[in-house]
Amino acid sequence: MMSPQDKVLCQTPTPGKRPTRIERWKYDLIHSAILAVIHQNRQEIAFRDLPALVEQHLDPGDLENLGSISWYTTTVKLDMEVKREIERVPGSKPQKLRIAVDD
Repeated sequence: MMSPQDKVLCQTPTPGKRPTRIERWKYDLIHSAILAVIHQNRQEIAFRDLPALVEQHLDPGDLENLGSISWYTTTVKLDMEVKREIERVPGSKPQKLRIAVDD
């Protein structure tokens, strides 16, 4: 049985939305893949492309045990926004992401 320490509480910037708990290994896997994908794509990436690029970045063995790549990518992405690790590029439509810039 997994202990609460083996899970990560993922926050969301959406007011009124409750945080979600996911397994730490899944969080760490998706988190590092998102950072790698943003760095590989010249620092900026369209959100709509992110799940497919994250999937390409992962090993097939990880994919078997992960579940919905799109759901986990979105969940971790939102948490990374709250933690100011990444941010939405202001005024971009469709939504684009980049590593957070210090104000």
